Amino acid sequence: MAHGAGGKAMKDLIEEYLVGQFAGKFSAPLEDQARIDLSEILKHDNMQGGKLAFTTDSYVIFPLFFSGGDIGRLAVAGTVNDLSVGGAKPLYLSCSLIIEEGFALDDLRKIVASMYETAREAGVAIVTGDTKVVEKGAADKLFINTAGIGLIPFGVEISVGAAKVGDSIIINGTIGDHGASIVASRQDLALETSIQSDCRPLNHLIQSMLVASSEIHCLRDATRGGVATVLNEFAEASRVGIRLYENALPIKDETRGICEILGLDPLYLANEGKIVAVVAAQSAGVVLDAMKQQGFDQAAIIGEVIAAESPQVTMKTIFGGEKMIDLLTGDQLPRIC
Repeated sequence: MAHGAGGKAMKDLIEEYLVGQFAGKFSAPLEDQARIDLSEILKHDNMQGGKLAFTTDSYVIFPLFFSGGDIGRLAVAGTVNDLSVGGAKPLYLSCSLIIEEGFALDDLRKIVASMYETAREAGVAIVTGDTKVVEKGAADKLFINTAGIGLIPFGVEISVGAAKVGDSIIINGTIGDHGASIVASRQDLALETSIQSDCRPLNHLIQSMLVASSEIHCLRDATRGGVATVLNEFAEASRVGIRLYENALPIKDETRGICEILGLDPLYLANEGKIVAVVAAQSAGVVLDAMKQQGFDQAAIIGEVIAAESPQVTMKTIFGGEKMIDLLTGDQLPRIC
């Protein structure tokens, strides 16, 4: 508890386990806020008339370490992606830690190092933060909150309500991998599988897509609630119908197998490295090519936007029928992110 009391133990924790991990040394004294020279922001291209994007998220995933990532990588990648799907270039993040008394310092060091490496991968800086310690039992090991700011250049207008009839629906790879990985990582389920979480920052991918086409209408990362939830949000906000094609959905055999064993639907499983894009049909090919050039070989066109009397998402099945894809009711898998 002394590590959260504001004295020497807290100072040592911050200097050794946090500041020391996030670059080794700072060029400025530690203040109660990050101080960023406005010239550093305004020097970015095409910002005359642009917008500032700001987001925040909290991460309470269990377990903290899973195949393909950990809570630290998840926190940085998730916040970077939330900025990026609005067309923003992510720049700066904050990091706040709520640590349970008794949490292993070696695990804290690993998680903070993972945050730093993921931030470096994304090209963003973690510039400010906070640390709190709570009594044993008041939290489950470690919770992380991150906030981020980025810049949306002039002319980039991506919105959940911008889907148009005739647009194509594109995803950058296999769905449900993160959710399947978390299920397999939980100790009460004796599942052996090679499936890994897709947890990763997607800002470089999205920037390449925006370079390839100016006709990207909607973007969203398919996290909690999965692809089905994202598509229902698009349909509702845009007042359109969306039709998926089951035979076009990219799903790994391992993910499909876990879903069949546990009665889950991969369309509702969380992803942490997948985006759903609604793109003008004439630009779908170049956007798909941009995804594949960034290494997303399993990117695919999975559906289309159609006219409908009321907003809805349907799927044409492999048997030729059609079924409704509703919003998730209840919770397939709690504490997934």
